[in-house]
Amino acid sequence: MAYLEARGLGRDFPGVTALDGVDLSVELGRTHILAGENGAGKSTLVKILTGADRATRGSIAIDGQNPLDHPDLFRKIAYVPQELSLFPDVSVAENLFMPFDRTGHGGLVNRRRMEAEAQEYLDRFGIEAKPSDMVRHISVPDQQLLQIARASTNRDMKVLILDEPTSALTAREVERVFRVIRSFLDRDHAIIFISHKMEEVFEIGQDYTVLRNGRKVDAGRVAEIDEAALIRAMSGREVAIDEHFRPDCPVTDTVMQVDNLSGPLFRDVSFTLKRGEILGFAGLVGAGRSELMQTIFGYRKASGGHVRVDGRDWRLNDTAASVAGGMLYLSEERKAHGIFPLLSLRENIGLSVLSLTTGATGIDSRKERGIVARVIGDYGIRASGPGQRIATLSGGNQQKAIIGRAMATTPRILIFDEPTKGIDIRTKAEIYRIMKRLAEEGVGIILISSEMTELRRCASRIITMHGGRLTGSFDAASTETETLVGAIFATGTGAGGSTPEDAEASHVN
Repeated sequence: MAYLEARGLGRDFPGVTALDGVDLSVELGRTHILAGENGAGKSTLVKILTGADRATRGSIAIDGQNPLDHPDLFRKIAYVPQELSLFPDVSVAENLFMPFDRTGHGGLVNRRRMEAEAQEYLDRFGIEAKPSDMVRHISVPDQQLLQIARASTNRDMKVLILDEPTSALTAREVERVFRVIRSFLDRDHAIIFISHKMEEVFEIGQDYTVLRNGRKVDAGRVAEIDEAALIRAMSGREVAIDEHFRPDCPVTDTVMQVDNLSGPLFRDVSFTLKRGEILGFAGLVGAGRSELMQTIFGYRKASGGHVRVDGRDWRLNDTAASVAGGMLYLSEERKAHGIFPLLSLRENIGLSVLSLTTGATGIDSRKERGIVARVIGDYGIRASGPGQRIATLSGGNQQKAIIGRAMATTPRILIFDEPTKGIDIRTKAEIYRIMKRLAEEGVGIILISSEMTELRRCASRIITMHGGRLTGSFDAASTETETLVGAIFATGTGAGGSTPEDAEASHVN
């Protein structure tokens, strides 16, 4: 029997129908996959199920009762968003139990008792932090797990909705999340799991519902559908899941030379980036990949070594000089570092190209409109118009806007840090094609990704890192995944592998 049930849900906004007659049936003790491309209506449905929004039509039942008549029923539905929504400047324990009234820590808080109870949750979820640690000082994977743990402190919770809970996690941390999910099911809870990673859907899912353009188009048991059919239901068309996006052009001169660079969480790193290739960086979270690129870009301080771009010494520790010199870093934290969420699509693009649109009398509106229209058209950004607030676009369209405005400034080097985090399969392919085209046009591309499949499909070469050091450099087309994983865990380069120095020396210009 369904514990959570929706019948004929519809939600209308001015000029837009976000949901149209959606049914959903969720049973306790089972994991229910909610699938669909970005913009399919999943977020609207979740808001209605959690009481954050109200349907225009249709009904919901929680444990057989109407939550609109009994609002406390919504406390039984917990939601963990894709984006981190913790309080960075308070402790892990305080984050776990806020708001205190729903977890038995209301009134005067006994900090010693709260931290002792918090430690039980940290142990259960495998979070490598102390209850007294400030959240801003713990790793992103531990913050992601902390969000799930915080939802579980709700003693009334029976249904847990997880929205892309593994988007910032490596395979090892994903398994920690899956262990937690299975423990909830053993305790007679239900999980609604939203993910664009097909391998996770088929590993953890039992039931599924597919939304497309605000409508339910398919539902059933995961065991009775294959990956190709599920993707087809989500997108409404065939998607080539094995297509590769490596640049199809000669690898030519060196764009960037990094020699013995050291900084936060990495040391003595040397590598080259060639024109006409996509250079992938693989490693566990905390291996130093993002810190390395942020140091090259100037966001973090270098403690040693040097960088040359097109044969000239590169100015470190200065992001403004990097941008002026044609280097852009696209952060994995899209909402925190990539967009101005309260501004429109036009303003987000326009603010990044002020050097192209500003004259003696201020901003040339005609030039700005032209650039914005070109970016929207060239990168296939789906929006109601330039005036739409960028935060209301799907994650894939936000990412395409970020890439498009970056290219409007004609950069020489683009660093992509987890560029398809939380993005559906079809939009991923669109972004991969953009990266491939840019590399073939002569832009130096670096791709940091925690998805081995993504690196294998897009990168010309893959450099592996572990513990702040390079552990190998491999040809993506000819290297087995097991070899790459071995280098990521620093268990040896394996057959066909090489040291970074050997690979760089033998790489053909």
